[in-house]
Amino acid sequence: MKCIPGSQRARPGVPALVVTAALLLSVTACSPAGNASTSNPSGDAAGPGTGVPALEVNQAAVDLLPESIKASKVLRVAIPTNEPPTQFYREGTQEMTGTNPDVARLIGEALGVEVDIQVANFDSIIPGLAADRYDMTVSSMTPTEKRMEVLDFVDYLQVGNAIAVPKGNPAGIKDENALCGKKVGLLTGSYQLTVNVPLYDEACVAAGKDSIQKSEFQDTRQAISALTSGRLEAVLADSPILDYAATQNPQIEVATSFEFAPVGVGVPKDSGLVKAVSAALDAVIKSESYVKVLGKYGLESSAVTDARVNFAQ
Repeated sequence: MKCIPGSQRARPGVPALVVTAALLLSVTACSPAGNASTSNPSGDAAGPGTGVPALEVNQAAVDLLPESIKASKVLRVAIPTNEPPTQFYREGTQEMTGTNPDVARLIGEALGVEVDIQVANFDSIIPGLAADRYDMTVSSMTPTEKRMEVLDFVDYLQVGNAIAVPKGNPAGIKDENALCGKKVGLLTGSYQLTVNVPLYDEACVAAGKDSIQKSEFQDTRQAISALTSGRLEAVLADSPILDYAATQNPQIEVATSFEFAPVGVGVPKDSGLVKAVSAALDAVIKSESYVKVLGKYGLESSAVTDARVNFAQ
């Protein structure tokens, strides 16, 4: 779910960082969420009763926290929604669950702070960080050189592209090279739409084939509905989302998954948080809790082994 904005000019009176942040909300795994809202803080915290062992506080990481976070003992974390298994509401509740909220809570445990999940539209997250509405984001955001102009990133998960097709794969789509001329659903503003597909189209034209017939959707469920109703021949989106959807919907299957790369926790460059988050994540990814969190959502193979800082994709 990787979004790339159009160009904008700075307006008089608008801080340059905020304008830059709005421009940089692109080039990575992400998808637009529904209406922004706030869930209960730490509604699914790790620890007894959740199936995820609680982590011990990592004092070395705590010592690296900015004084403001040490004083408040609260970490405001921006997370989008509506894309299981990475982030979504428990059915019939306002409790946020999924890989991203759970990883955020593990970071909070390592840092000895409360995690306040703030549900936000993806395109508002970087501006919100710039405006100090959030302290960090755990939103399957791919580190890019452009984003790293305003954010520091710490790797925490690997995410790839995937192609979902109707059960039995009637169009015979085996990989991205077979999408030429096909009716393909994509998330609006996604990396797949704005970066991958233009490259695929170039290859299609060079091979004397038709360009991909693109249809845009606000979330994956809408695209899958179009796929199962016969309006599409394939959906191209983030692998964890389509892999999960295929386990829930017997009418579809994943033809292929490819181009895996790390996504990172993002914090504002001027926040002083990156060293503490890096130390905390280093402890998290070496813990049993991290393995169990990924296992809850069938994402064990998405684990990373190194909490790398600012590795652009």
